[in-house]
Order: sequence, then C-alpha cells, then structure tokens
Amino acid sequence: MKKRALFIGGTGIISTAIVKRLANELDWEVWVLNRGNRSDVLPESVHHIAADINNEADVLEKIGDLTFDSVCEFIGFTPDQVERDYRLFAGKTKQYIYTSSASAYHKPAASYLITEGTTLANPYWQYSRDKIACEEFLMKKYKEEGFPVTIVRPSHTYDERNVPLGVHGKNGFWQVIKRMQEGKPVIIQGDGTSLWTLTWNGDFAIGYTGLMGNRHAIGEAFQITSDETLTWNQIYATIADALGVELNAYHVSTDFLRAAGDKYGYDFTGSLWGDKSVSVVFDNTKLKRAVPDMRTNVRFDMGVRKALNYVSEHPELQKEDPEFDEWCDKVIAALEKAKEGI
Repeated sequence: MKKRALFIGGTGIISTAIVKRLANELDWEVWVLNRGNRSDVLPESVHHIAADINNEADVLEKIGDLTFDSVCEFIGFTPDQVERDYRLFAGKTKQYIYTSSASAYHKPAASYLITEGTTLANPYWQYSRDKIACEEFLMKKYKEEGFPVTIVRPSHTYDERNVPLGVHGKNGFWQVIKRMQEGKPVIIQGDGTSLWTLTWNGDFAIGYTGLMGNRHAIGEAFQITSDETLTWNQIYATIADALGVELNAYHVSTDFLRAAGDKYGYDFTGSLWGDKSVSVVFDNTKLKRAVPDMRTNVRFDMGVRKALNYVSEHPELQKEDPEFDEWCDKVIAALEKAKEGI
C-alpha cells in the first residue's frame, strides 16, 4: 500500500522538486492543496485539492476522511498559519513537516559552522523571527501533546527558473544578468569574501523525502543544504563564466546598501544583515545519519548553467527592472564621487 502525502502549496521552487521525486521515483500517493496556481508543473498522477488553506471549513470538507503519512507545509510563514494547520491536521497525519528557514539561526553568528543546535535568533529580519515563533509553537505541541512535527530548515535553494544572487531588485535576478552581459559593474555586498551555500532543489528533495515517514525525524529539526561552500565573489564569477563574460564586480558595504536601499523599498537589512552577509557553513551530519542517501549531486557551476539555459529559452522569466538598474548606477556614481573628493 502506497504512503500518502499532502502538500500545502506544492508548486514552489523547493516543493515542486519534492513532489516530482515522490510521484515519479518513490511511488507515493501525492495530494496537493492550493488555489490551482502553476498546477501544470505537477505530474499527472498527483491529486489536486483546489482550496484556500485559510478556509478551514472548506478544507475539512474536501479532505473528508483522508488521512496522511506526511503533511508538508511550504507556505506557513506566521504563527497563526501553523496554529491553523494544527487544528486541521492533528489526528489526521502521522507526520507534519514544517518548512522553516536557515535564516532563523543566530545573527550575528557566534560561529561560522552551523548545526541544528545553533541558537535561533535574528533581530534583523521579521520573516526569520516569525519562522522561529512557528517552530516554537509546533515544538510545544509536540512536547505537550505528541503532535508529530518535523522541522526542516532550507538555506538558499534554487532551480532552473532562478539564478541566486546577493543583491537584486524587486523583479529578481534578470537585471543583474543583463548588467553582466552588457559589461556594466555589478554590485556585490561587502568585499565578497563571506561564505555562502547554494542548494539545487533536486538535491534538497533527496534530503526532504528521506525524512518523510522516517520515525527518527519526529520531534526533530534538520537543516537541508548542499555541502558546497562558496564566497560571493566565487558565486558571481561562476555566473559570469557560465554567461561567457568578464565579471565587472563592484563591492559595496552592506551598511551603505541598507541606507541606499531604504527609500527604494529594498530590504537589505533583512536579506543581507539578517541573512546573506553572514558567513555560514552548514554541518549536515545529523541529516545524513537520518538520510544516508543525502549528497550534493549538482555543484553550483552545473546548476547555474542549467538555470541560465532554461531562462534563455523562456523570455517570460527575463523580467527587466529599469528602476533597479538606475539605482545601481546611482550607488556606484555616488561612491566614485566620494573617492574623488578624498
């Protein structure tokens, strides 16, 4: 008899890879509950429940007497949302897997080496503090009532539709790629030497699916990342190499980026101080004990070529951002003028 999983969301960067692995390789019975956006990316065997997860009465009616081996939450960002899930699925699932975030780990970091035991605290990003609050609620329910929670903490995970960057505008990565292609200077936060980890979504799916239905995962938290660590200078240089262009890097302090970005609505306090400007190396020993198959199959130089090839064939992903392009030019011009005035 097949194991049965329910995904809340199910069509995002991370969850799509997991759904495909379960349905195509591991032979699970997969259900996806969402409003129907991007349902075309799912395998034909996936069962779809069209519903707004916030409409609890409707969800309960559509689920009926179904029970699940794993309920997988990918769009729970605030405590009220996981409290809703608890009401919906307590007694209906053998495991509830909550997708938290590695950005929840202590900022500033006491050590560059991150384990699941690293303190959770992030004064710079509300997103991360909300994730911490969600974890605390779920673990309280596990300790007091035995609610079968597993917490996963992804770091920077990407797929063929995304090129991961440190500094970009509201329309995503494409304008930075365009600047590279045009030979324009590209802003990198700090001096570019801080350490970062990028994980291909297919590799993440190996770790995640290995935790599904795994008794050793109940009541535990696991970070799921690649074992490859790069500096931001190396990340940007790898992207430029894949494009076949020379990187024209322009380093700007994170403090300056925070100040210069505020009036344009760029939250570099959260995304940089609260995340990408902090050197991290993830120790995945705990995950590999629970999931021996976990490994890095797609290095960043491989993954970024896949992404750039895919994006080049899909113009709808090439979202230009003239406002961000102008902002970059202004930041660089201001710093160059300051240098001349010394």
